[in-house]
Amino acid sequence: MSRTKEVKQRVRTARGRTLSSTRWLERQLNDPYVHKAKAEGYRARSAYKLLEVDAKHQLLRPGRRVVDLGAAPGSWSQVCARRGLPVVALDLEPVAPLAGVMTLQGDFRDDATVERLRAALGGPVDLVLSDMAAFATGQRLVDRLKAEELAELVLAFTDDVLAAGGDCLIKLVKGAEPVARAQALTRFRQVGFVRPPATRKDSSETFLIAKDRLPAG
Repeated sequence: MSRTKEVKQRVRTARGRTLSSTRWLERQLNDPYVHKAKAEGYRARSAYKLLEVDAKHQLLRPGRRVVDLGAAPGSWSQVCARRGLPVVALDLEPVAPLAGVMTLQGDFRDDATVERLRAALGGPVDLVLSDMAAFATGQRLVDRLKAEELAELVLAFTDDVLAAGGDCLIKLVKGAEPVARAQALTRFRQVGFVRPPATRKDSSETFLIAKDRLPAG
């Protein structure tokens, strides 16, 4: 019986296109998650990271209210909305409208933006998602410190908006886990890390998953 060999698509370097952009395009063309996202109507392949985490940890339970940080282009918000969960989404970039999703544009590191976000939430939520990432410098120490800072800001944000018993999922880079874990353990009963299968093999990202928010005080 003959076996079918997977044939990868290759992209020729065109005039005006850099080698790095050619490699990115080639990777996109050969990524099964990219094709699956297109077929299933998701805005980005990152939707499957959340779906895979949820399949194991049941974060997207019925009736939960969600805030999605670093939401653009909106694939995580799409996943939540398709489950019937109300979502408030924030990003530096505009997020195209989605049914069941309130979108805000602004910098999460800006106090005024955070105040607008709190006002839009109008009360406690049950799940905080953060797919935010600082611009990579290529310097491991700098990028790790930036990831730690963002995680610290998100965890501090949960102090005001996350209901007792709520959960949190935060993107990190490798090396930032110990600091983020220590901060999360002061707020949640369960803290761990997850790297869903949809994460690209050459990616340095990992995710902090914190469950069962402790009561205030």
